[in-house]
Amino acid sequence: MSKEKANDKSLINLLVKKVDEMSLKMEKMKFVDYVYFIEHPRKMLWANFTNGLARGFGIAIGFTILSAITLYILKSIVTINLPYIGEFISDIVEIVQNSMNNPR
Repeated sequence: MSKEKANDKSLINLLVKKVDEMSLKMEKMKFVDYVYFIEHPRKMLWANFTNGLARGFGIAIGFTILSAITLYILKSIVTINLPYIGEFISDIVEIVQNSMNNPR
């Protein structure tokens, strides 16, 4: 009978250890936040909406800065007066400037 109690105690200890491991993993996964969002879908929609706005704004700003840097580099290449590349780039810059001055 003592052997059965020892087996029961070892099984209980194993189960306690597994439950502790699972609770730590759930804390690392922020499971409570996930359940909260599932219980309150409006909060989840609002969080996703604001994330989308922030991403869209960041993409717009990043693209604007990248385009400005690219145009600056292209203009500097035109001033170097490379024969074929300079003409091609000056045409591109002129098209961009005309499209900015005459929006459709």
